[in-house]
Amino acid sequence: MKNIIYIMLCFPVFLFSQEKLAGTILEANDNNTPMGLAGANVYWLNTSIGAVTDIDGKFSLPYETSYKKLVISYVGFKTDTLTVNSLKPIKHWLNPISDLDEVTLTSRKQATSKSYMQAQNVFTVSSDELLKAACCNLSESFETNPSIDVNFADAVSGTRQIKMLGLTSPYILIATENIPSIRGASQAFGLSFIPGTWVESIQITKGAGSVVNGYESIAGQINAELVKPTTDNKLFVNLFGNIAGRFELNTHINTKVNDKWSTGLYLHGNVHNQKHDVNNDNFLDMPIYNQINVMNRWQYTDAENGFMSFINLKVLNDEKQMGELDFNPQTDKLTTNAWGSEINTKRYEVSSKLGYVNPEIPYQSIGVQTAFSHHVQESYFGLNQYDITHNSLYANAIYNTIISDSRHKVKTGVSYTYDDYDEMVNLTDYGRAEHSVGAFFEYNFDNLDKLNVTAGLRVDHHNLLGNFVTPRVHARYTPWEKSAVRASFGRGKRSANIFTENQQMFATSRSINILNSGGNIYGLDPEIAWNYGLSYLQGFNLFGRKADVTLDYYKTDFKNQVVVDYENPREINFYNLEGKSFANSFQAELNYNAFEHFDLRLAYKYYDVKTDYKSGELEKALVPKNRFFANASYETAKQGVNNSHWRFDTTFNWVSEQRFSSTVANPLQYQLPEYSPTVGTLNAQITHVFSPKFEVYLGGENITNVRQSNPILGADDPFGPNFDSTFVYGPIFGSNYYMGLRFKII
Repeated sequence: MKNIIYIMLCFPVFLFSQEKLAGTILEANDNNTPMGLAGANVYWLNTSIGAVTDIDGKFSLPYETSYKKLVISYVGFKTDTLTVNSLKPIKHWLNPISDLDEVTLTSRKQATSKSYMQAQNVFTVSSDELLKAACCNLSESFETNPSIDVNFADAVSGTRQIKMLGLTSPYILIATENIPSIRGASQAFGLSFIPGTWVESIQITKGAGSVVNGYESIAGQINAELVKPTTDNKLFVNLFGNIAGRFELNTHINTKVNDKWSTGLYLHGNVHNQKHDVNNDNFLDMPIYNQINVMNRWQYTDAENGFMSFINLKVLNDEKQMGELDFNPQTDKLTTNAWGSEINTKRYEVSSKLGYVNPEIPYQSIGVQTAFSHHVQESYFGLNQYDITHNSLYANAIYNTIISDSRHKVKTGVSYTYDDYDEMVNLTDYGRAEHSVGAFFEYNFDNLDKLNVTAGLRVDHHNLLGNFVTPRVHARYTPWEKSAVRASFGRGKRSANIFTENQQMFATSRSINILNSGGNIYGLDPEIAWNYGLSYLQGFNLFGRKADVTLDYYKTDFKNQVVVDYENPREINFYNLEGKSFANSFQAELNYNAFEHFDLRLAYKYYDVKTDYKSGELEKALVPKNRFFANASYETAKQGVNNSHWRFDTTFNWVSEQRFSSTVANPLQYQLPEYSPTVGTLNAQITHVFSPKFEVYLGGENITNVRQSNPILGADDPFGPNFDSTFVYGPIFGSNYYMGLRFKII
């Protein structure tokens, strides 16, 4: 094992021994002030070997004695060809073309973008896309995205659960700035702990992700990039309120401390203290809650010497109360006076990122990521108690370089994780400690034309999962213009945190049983799955306007899975998979700029998700086979000196019937049909931008007022044997309208 890790770490260093030509490209100007020209192309004549100048105009590229002519080009400047006979550093002034007619080019930033060049199937959701809906936290950031499914986990907690490729969030690696963050104790509610205004962009990767980020991802990866103190507004204020009594305040304050240091203070608060029971089942339709969330972010930038660093300090306090309308925690907690629940969470986080880019060799860099979190959740659900304290430590060191030339890039490094769980379920201790150390190596070939391949391998040692290898491969091929054919496969392995990942089960009267006892985690074995994917992206013009279509097919095949079995309405059984479990996902998506400032997005998804339960092979409960999605957005032309304008956004979701887990053993009045009804919802938002500094928005969610009439089974007898709040297939509350404002000092 030690030899393998040593070879993986040192291999690129041995390879990186080729001679380099370095230099600086400057913009020629009248006052003779040296100004580096960023983004200029520098390449050897009649070869595919080249580089792009960095922000200071510097470049470095491989040199061989056979290379004689160096071409330097940049749009709007004269292209120069230099004769090179030695490795002496080059300093060259590029002259602008003076006899060009004036041309004005305008383009509109895409709210969601897809790459034709990357090997991985990644699309980026910008902050502009997040503004299309009432995005108050990360769990609500995917309402206008067809690749992520969002629904409530149960009928009492108000927790939103996301799915990708037909699988729930524990199978998705969710990271904040490429540091895994929503995992362990934060798995159920962690998405609601990241305010939407803190998010600069979201990168969504379908299928097997990169080995650099770990071995746990199976269905894909979601990475949230946070706003930066140097690029965010000096002051940003967002006020939000809805008719249900939910109010939120977000404030960003950023300042430059000196030439290298900047800092930002980010404050988030939300509160909901009104009781609602629209369906008259004597239970709150949404919990009473309040949250205070504070982040202090420091950014260090030393571009001249190639250093950049971020340090984040976060503090969170989140309190929820749910249950029957007349439940009083002071008198009714853990009694049968009234059914109620409280979930109180305190969380502290410290994370840092340090990056160094060699100013002389831009392709050579080192990055170190570290994070520590202390998460405490104290909760009860009726008569069920669940408490967990999770201390987590994460460290990752990454080295980037090239082999021979910039077409061949490598990443290698080591990572370490430590997780200490103090977990109590109804006074039974399930505490444990997990730690792992691993090394990874990832090679990327990219000729920028036809082919891009990324192949990665990591080797890990885990105290409970043992020694194992994780391979992952991604490839992109461009057969013709504006196209990308992608293929991927990879392996994922994870330990299932069965209680924190399935907390909705505590809001039932079911008994909880673990049927296996030979494994190292809760007596269960680790989950192992392979993911295979094919994707085709094609851009084209339709009636003179830009459009693109994407076809995706992904298959996840579990070699072992911790099966969560609800098929006996009196029990929830956890056991190791015996047989097959798979998730097949197909998606077709069309994006079309139908006319100026009007964008249309249509998508259809098909899921085939099945598992071998002890009662036989069944469709995964509450996973629809068919989904249809439509989003339309329109922006008026900007008017006046303040560029005032309007934005209109509408999203429609239709979901086919979903299988309910079996209730045939219940009395007749507590039995459900085999499948749910279909569901269609409509959301809309109107935004008036008065100026770059001020805007007001008004919107509606579930405008069609679709409601699940009886979301809680046995609500009339919450301490009886038939009580179950997990049969949720659609909206619970009905229509909801909101408004807000955004103010900025740029």
